[in-house]
Amino acid sequence: MSKLKIVVDKKEDWQAFYPAEQLVSAHEYLAQGSQRERTPVQIINLCRNYRYLSYGYYISLLAEARGHKVIPSIQTINDLGRKSVYGLGMKDLNTLLGKLIDKHADLRAQLESDQRLQITLCFGQTHFFPLQDLARQIFDQFPCPILHLTFRKGPVWEIETVKAGNLKQLSEQEEDHFAAAIDAFSRKIWRKPTAHRQYRYDLAILVDHDEQLPPSDAKAIKQFIRAGRQLGIDVSLIGKKDYGRLAEYDGLFIRETTSISNHTYRFAKRAEREGLVVFDDPTSILRCCNKVFLSDLLATNGVAMPETHFLFKDHRKELKLLAASLSYPRVLKIPDGAFSKGVVKVNSAEELVTQAEEYFKQSAIVLVQEFMYTEYDWRIGILNNKPLYACKYMMTRGHWQIYNHSGAETESGDFETLPVHEAPAKVVKTALKATKLIGDGLYGVDLKQSADKVVVIEVNDNPSIDSDVEDLYLKESLYRMIMEEFLRRMERRRLGIGH
Repeated sequence: MSKLKIVVDKKEDWQAFYPAEQLVSAHEYLAQGSQRERTPVQIINLCRNYRYLSYGYYISLLAEARGHKVIPSIQTINDLGRKSVYGLGMKDLNTLLGKLIDKHADLRAQLESDQRLQITLCFGQTHFFPLQDLARQIFDQFPCPILHLTFRKGPVWEIETVKAGNLKQLSEQEEDHFAAAIDAFSRKIWRKPTAHRQYRYDLAILVDHDEQLPPSDAKAIKQFIRAGRQLGIDVSLIGKKDYGRLAEYDGLFIRETTSISNHTYRFAKRAEREGLVVFDDPTSILRCCNKVFLSDLLATNGVAMPETHFLFKDHRKELKLLAASLSYPRVLKIPDGAFSKGVVKVNSAEELVTQAEEYFKQSAIVLVQEFMYTEYDWRIGILNNKPLYACKYMMTRGHWQIYNHSGAETESGDFETLPVHEAPAKVVKTALKATKLIGDGLYGVDLKQSADKVVVIEVNDNPSIDSDVEDLYLKESLYRMIMEEFLRRMERRRLGIGH
């Protein structure tokens, strides 16, 4: 639960609206000094301008220094102040604008008579219904209480400017619209009446109910929710469309398959910027999701891994020379594959060259690795640089991988879950050495063991935690241990100390 404070330059700026006990002047907020708060604080900064070193700028700056969530953030203020920055994100928004113009005849008619159109957004809401989808997406990208948008007619209509606004600039109709929008926004912050709240913190779990191979099944998700609530954390499920709601929470737990190129990375970046505790944090996603980065990182730091070579697009001569020099079979990997997708076994130099050419259509670099057949892979789960669980993942029957995607339905091999102390010490030690290079989050390290040789296959920033699989030994304790780490970090963040 967050405590709300509405900050204005002078309290008379608020006179058009109902009195609010949360209202404070900029001077009052700035002069109060840094204080430890028992509950998280949400600041709505409604100062007249956010220019560099103005009162509005300092409100957001000191709010972040005090560990308060603030809208707009310093990053948003800086982004809105430089068209060269916010212009980079306009391509998709302009595409959406074009689709909305085609869809809504009344919007088309209004635009035909003007060379420019201006609208005002209040907390991502506009009274002009045809542009509501666009308004929400602009607010997601630039979270600011009041935004003025200008559309310009060129070969096609496009967004010309996005500027922060203030209360003094609102018309009487816009004041009514603002009052409704801030009421809706503040109710999201408080989501439940104070008298009925029994939780100290709010945690969002990002899920995709349509994902075929999610990191956690429905039963495991329920276990996370139960464990969190037992610890005083209200756990809610959110989806891709809830990007704009992240500031309502104290933590984010991503339980979708992560990728640098999809919304999961964007969610992690936004959550980190808002001051949330995040698993998986964006740095971990960046380091783990691309096998080229990960392989180079492990090799540079002396972590054992299969013999690995990088293949480069448009360097056919080197590719053929390397292919001719290798022994076979080999494993060819595209850098951002997951769950054994984008991984093939090649049995000859000709196969390697042919398959590499296919993969070069997706990536400028492809990896080829030594093939090590084992009956199972080790998975060591690690949280905050401490081993959490150990599993053996068996190869799919008649196949060389844990997952077999060749049929109509994906098949997976059997498994064995055991206490960490029963896993070979060298396996656990190697896993820990790998994750210390990534961060201190939640990871699953896949390793192969052949006689005395132990190598890291990959580090997963978003490891599978399914009911009756990874939790088979620890049971409910596994979920509680992860939620306890969220709680510990949220407590420390509230107190303004590192985790």
